[in-house]
Amino acid sequence: MRIVVVSVVLMFASAAVSGCAPSKPRQSPPAPVVTVAHPLARTVVDWDDYLGQFQAVNSVDVRPRVSGYLQSVGFKDGDMVRKGQVLFVIDPRPYQAALEQAEGQRAHAEAALANAKADEARGVALLAAHAISQQTYDGLVAAERQAAADLASAQGVVHADTLNLEFTRVTAPLGGRVSDRRVAPGNLVTADTTVLTNIVDTDPIWFGFTGSEALYLKYQRANSAGTRSSSRLTPNPVEIRLQDETGYRWKGHMDFVDNAIDSGSGTIRGRAVVDNPTGFLTPGMFGHMRLLGSGPYQALLVPDRAVVTDQSRQAVYVVGPGGMVVERTVDVGPLSEGLRVIRSGLSASDAVIIDGVQRAHPGHPVTIRQGVIAPNPPPSGAAYVIPPSTSAKLADPAP
Repeated sequence: MRIVVVSVVLMFASAAVSGCAPSKPRQSPPAPVVTVAHPLARTVVDWDDYLGQFQAVNSVDVRPRVSGYLQSVGFKDGDMVRKGQVLFVIDPRPYQAALEQAEGQRAHAEAALANAKADEARGVALLAAHAISQQTYDGLVAAERQAAADLASAQGVVHADTLNLEFTRVTAPLGGRVSDRRVAPGNLVTADTTVLTNIVDTDPIWFGFTGSEALYLKYQRANSAGTRSSSRLTPNPVEIRLQDETGYRWKGHMDFVDNAIDSGSGTIRGRAVVDNPTGFLTPGMFGHMRLLGSGPYQALLVPDRAVVTDQSRQAVYVVGPGGMVVERTVDVGPLSEGLRVIRSGLSASDAVIIDGVQRAHPGHPVTIRQGVIAPNPPPSGAAYVIPPSTSAKLADPAP
């Protein structure tokens, strides 16, 4: 019993001593360090991106206009050909014989007409002398007219056979790049049926794409308001880069927008014209196109990492008086040289947090470190990227 009492007394005594001991003040954590900088003020122009495909302005399947056996081919597969160049020759001998026969029929008709004219002339004198009846004279006149009609018919046959003989030489209907021959010499080709080859013209060349209804409305409203401008020499300019290119090196302009929006996809077709003097661009090739989306306007640029997305709104953090973090709701635009365009909600004098955004919280102090916002131009070097080969082998030793 005595041991229990002593333990209770000691317990209360230690509690009293600990209660009387002074407590240390709680220290607040240091303010996080962030990097701040003033946004860049620049005049920018918006461009909208599309994926599309190059198309030939004209594409023609070359077919023969007469039937016969193919005699020769006048080009190499893949050549550039000029309009009127002879591409194929069909055996002309049957058509030459038909033409000679038609010319003989025409000569026969000419002789018959001359004889009929002479009979009609003699008939005039005989009729005046009452040596023949009016009925006989009318027969002579009818015979002359029939001979003239026979001659006209014979001349038509000659013209048709002349054309058929010309059609045995199949010429290029337009200048451009020819495909391979589909039929070898010695084969029978059928008029208006057999495809001999294909020709496409490549300068200029079309670039076809589709755009959403929202972008179409954007352009229509901007054009109505006069806020979407373009050069008088190049209306609605476009810039295109190929799959392996790092820059938009191909220049062109819009020349067609379809007259209706596709009800199934909600898109509308568009087309641009691009100069292709060297023939490098080929129909069927894919590319990335950007179309002028606005006129020049003043905007501020900040690093994309400085923009905070909160559900349906976007904001940036700035450092206000006393080192306190202030949230600013902003209207963002596209990227320009690696920086995000800020259309509104920010001023050029604001100290924007560009590094350490995840450590900053609105209404809390921060320790600032001065930084600089600089654009990130595209890397210099090769204008295109060469894909790796699938295999390699040691080169043969030099002789």
